[in-house]
Amino acid sequence: MSGPPAAVAAVRVAVRHCLRDLPPGPVLVACSGGADSLALAAATAFEARTAGRPAGLVTVDHGLHPDSAAVADRVVALGHALGLDPVRAVRVAVGRTGGLEAAARTARYAALESVAADVGAVAVLLAHTLDDQAETVLLGLARGSGTRSLAGMAAARGLLHRPLLGVARETVRQACADEDLPVWEDPANADDRFLRVRVRRDVLPLLESALGPGVAAALARTARAARDDADALDALAAQADPFADGSAAVEDLLAAPAALRRRWLRSAALAVGCSASALTAGHVDALEALLLDWRGQGPVHLPGGAEGARACGRLVLTPHPDR
Repeated sequence: MSGPPAAVAAVRVAVRHCLRDLPPGPVLVACSGGADSLALAAATAFEARTAGRPAGLVTVDHGLHPDSAAVADRVVALGHALGLDPVRAVRVAVGRTGGLEAAARTARYAALESVAADVGAVAVLLAHTLDDQAETVLLGLARGSGTRSLAGMAAARGLLHRPLLGVARETVRQACADEDLPVWEDPANADDRFLRVRVRRDVLPLLESALGPGVAAALARTARAARDDADALDALAAQADPFADGSAAVEDLLAAPAALRRRWLRSAALAVGCSASALTAGHVDALEALLLDWRGQGPVHLPGGAEGARACGRLVLTPHPDR
């Protein structure tokens, strides 16, 4: 008897490896109805059933387009048809903090973690592919935010797991076609107001055309290498962090390698209430200038009303007065 088509098999194998690394207990698939998450849902239903593991589905309705409720209903029906249980649809309110994409992501992840806690899931599976990882690396390059930004998305972080980071989008879409899954095309994926859409539509194809095939895979390998380096440096920085009560001796900061010093500065800024999404490399540059280019300048203003200032041989970070 012949096995499944190659694309279907590739997605199933990726999910199988992910499930093997998880502790016992139910898993949830986050499914929008798009090709990537539908292929993931179908593969998870098959692999979980084979392994005797409970598996469910959750779809998040962001309410950002007129048909969102109807799409959520279709995804719920598909989840039941695949044999997943439980199947949930959650409507969220999307704010505007950090931009529409970031606000939608924040609302979505909060909803996913809430449903996971409610059903006792040990993991929520997300359908980001190798191509999504490549786009994330290019966006990190454009921001110039260092190795952590170039590290892309983690394969696993807390409850969130991404089994398909090593699988090309083309393969995932072929798996949907092979299984005759009814794919919904999100209008946002063609909206060039979003930077990621322009990277996907214009930048990556241009790189592939100019440099040859394999650019997305190379960028994904870069992400893995950058993540290893960033994790090691973060661990070293945490072990020797000189900040205490929001301040550190200037001489200690100047004596450290730049890679550690800049991590300490970022960590200290986060500790006094700066939002991670709002804190940029430029803010860290400004704090570092108080050490490397000291001319008696005034305080550095940070997101959320925090400040950094140099006084009496120390770099002092203070939160907003209301905090």
